[in-house]
Amino acid sequence: MNSSNSSVLLSPARERALLYTLMALQFTVIVDFMIMMPLSAQLMDAFAIQPAGFGLLVSSYSIAAGVSALLASAFADRFDRRHSLLLCYFGLTVATLACGLADSFHWLLVARILAGFFGGVMSAVALAIVGDVIPAQRRGHAMGIVMLAFSLAAIAGVPLGLFIANHYHWQTPFLFLVVLCSLVFVLSWFVVPPVRSHLQQTQVAMWQSYKELLSVPNHWWGFITSSLVLFGGFMVIPYIAPALVANTELGNEDLPYIYLVGGAVTLFTRPYIARLTDTYRHSRVFAGLVLLSFIPIILVTHTLQVGLFWHLLMAALFFIFVSGRFIPCSAMVTASCEPRFRGRVMAFNSAMQNLGSGLAAFIAGLILVKGDAGEILHYDWVGYCACVVGLLTIWTAAKIKAIS
Repeated sequence: MNSSNSSVLLSPARERALLYTLMALQFTVIVDFMIMMPLSAQLMDAFAIQPAGFGLLVSSYSIAAGVSALLASAFADRFDRRHSLLLCYFGLTVATLACGLADSFHWLLVARILAGFFGGVMSAVALAIVGDVIPAQRRGHAMGIVMLAFSLAAIAGVPLGLFIANHYHWQTPFLFLVVLCSLVFVLSWFVVPPVRSHLQQTQVAMWQSYKELLSVPNHWWGFITSSLVLFGGFMVIPYIAPALVANTELGNEDLPYIYLVGGAVTLFTRPYIARLTDTYRHSRVFAGLVLLSFIPIILVTHTLQVGLFWHLLMAALFFIFVSGRFIPCSAMVTASCEPRFRGRVMAFNSAMQNLGSGLAAFIAGLILVKGDAGEILHYDWVGYCACVVGLLTIWTAAKIKAIS
């Protein structure tokens, strides 16, 4: 294959194989990150920590991911994207193994930092590959396929991980994930082609690279929007499971159904949202999803005393609209830059997203406290803050201009 024209020479079958392989990679990365959140009740009991301590576990991954993506933003366009993808994925697999072997809070914290450092670059590289290989008119659909990993992680990965943890130990899901990561690594080795067209551009020094990247106002609007989207979401997401267990009659055994139903509905809604993104103005689709997301955010953060069915309905709405916002947002950021900047833009954007989500989880953990009866207090405050942040993202998204 002529690497300089890989986007032209990829057959439809090879293109599909690449997209589904990237989806499998994203699936394992997302499960590695997401599994911590429904395990929160078990981890808080195992290590006798407050919500702030659990928030540190979540935010440590995200902040480490942000730092690594920030470093990668200066170097992402200097290497074959295939090599970058495989190297980071190998590091993530080793770090996940360390999580499965951790027997103390501090060991787990270190392992999560390592996992975040390698995992933080994965999404950026995968989306940059999509941007380089897939033509602009099909890019929204391609993004939707790759981002189906979120739904699959919620449907299969997280519920299965919770089932394993409930029947064995909280460490066991990480060990199962290591086996799966090893299989996906082998698949990626054979399926992901060299992606080198961006190497034809003249490379610049690190600080000059940052200067080039950050001197474009359009890039900044993309970075700000995506980081705020993650900030608003991750004020709420990490604490759904512990709030349900502590504040309602649901138990750990009910949590797999929450993630199963939430992920299942997005299997059907995400492709539809992707088609809307390809058909209509990205910022309008994004604004509509943000406004609709306020409904489940308020419902979820008030942890109403209702039956399992109603909690499943709220979870479905939450997954549809809160996760659905990421599709038009990713499409806007991908289109906000010239191809020669895309690798650096996606890496820097990943850094901003991870730093935003890490900061959000940490701040929300400081707001939340455990009551005398073990209930989690002030979750409603967190929901209101998330809605305010959502309104701000609508304004910033309208500032982004499509370049390519």
